[in-house]
Amino acid sequence: MSADQGLREAWEKIPTPGEVGQELERFAGRRIERIIAIVVGVGALALGTQALVNALVKLTVVDVPHVAMMALVFVPWLAMLVCCAIGRAVRLTAGVFFVAYIVDLALWPFVATHRNLVPSDQPWIFFLVNVAGVAAVVAFPLGVQVAWALIGPFLYGTVRLLQGEFRSDFWVVTAFDVSFTLILGLVLVALGWMFRSVANGVDDARGRAVALYTAAAAAEAAEHERVAVAALMHDSVLAALIAAERAETDRARALAVDMAREALTRLANAEAPAQEGSEEPVQIELLVEDLRVAVRQMGLSIEVEHFGHGAVPDRVARAMALAARQAIGNAVAHASGRGLAVVVEGHGDTGLTVKVSDTGGGFDPAQVGPDRLGIRASILARMAAVGGVATIDSDRHGTVVTLGWSHS
Repeated sequence: MSADQGLREAWEKIPTPGEVGQELERFAGRRIERIIAIVVGVGALALGTQALVNALVKLTVVDVPHVAMMALVFVPWLAMLVCCAIGRAVRLTAGVFFVAYIVDLALWPFVATHRNLVPSDQPWIFFLVNVAGVAAVVAFPLGVQVAWALIGPFLYGTVRLLQGEFRSDFWVVTAFDVSFTLILGLVLVALGWMFRSVANGVDDARGRAVALYTAAAAAEAAEHERVAVAALMHDSVLAALIAAERAETDRARALAVDMAREALTRLANAEAPAQEGSEEPVQIELLVEDLRVAVRQMGLSIEVEHFGHGAVPDRVARAMALAARQAIGNAVAHASGRGLAVVVEGHGDTGLTVKVSDTGGGFDPAQVGPDRLGIRASILARMAAVGGVATIDSDRHGTVVTLGWSHS
């Protein structure tokens, strides 16, 4: 693999902004959410099991309201545990459990028994106050989490006092339970907020790093392209200088001027976006006309021969026209245009061939220096870029440059 191919493949693998947002931006955040779900599942399992055992042991009245209240809260609790374990629909089931617990809490004074109560004996609904708190941490924004951590314990205290008919012996125990759940709930909310903030900070740092890397890679690619364009411009200017040095007639001098003007124009347009063309089909007659204009601009009197018909994508026509121009310029610069001929042959729906030949002294393509990009970049690489081929046959009898492209 060449260095250019390696750079091209590496550049293609750089994530786009859309991919960065989808794959990297929430990497740490997703991990933290998964960890929080697992921890919530473990805590909910411990406290919920304690509440379930308490409810079953102390169930003195078995009727529809009591059983319905237990089912209303413990079924969503079980679903939340399963989802926390598998990592799916955690927010949904946690939110359902949170709402179900609030409904149970509101119904508690009307369904739970008010007789033979012991103040120090907490009801099973007490063990689920903080389970509802961690469910809110998973399912809802920070504002809802803080609101429940502050209000939830007092709601439980109010419900408990209603059940105890506000007797004095209930106040001390209930105040202790409320303070305990209040402190624990705020700690749980603070921990969730802290871990998520850290994860967001990591994700932001990673996103900035990837953005900086992408910008640096883009700058490197642009600089690499600038160097290649500069080398290509150098080759064009050098060809124009050689033509000017060898010019002995008015026609040769005019050709050298045209070559210099073209090189300067290409140099001025080097910073412009590459006009690669589109996939819209164009008739090969347009390519023929383009080459005829190029020949006239070079001061040549040859005729561009045209056989056959067909159409090729616009980007292919542009590439073949530029490659053929370079081949014509090389023939003029290095063979003084002796026996120069340009033939364009369309193959209908199958493809297109352009041949540029001369009867100069020829050259050995293998001996062309690596710094000479007229053939390597302007002809071979340009045709390869559009899926075409370019062959160069040269000997002491002349040179033939064949440009070919076919529909795949």
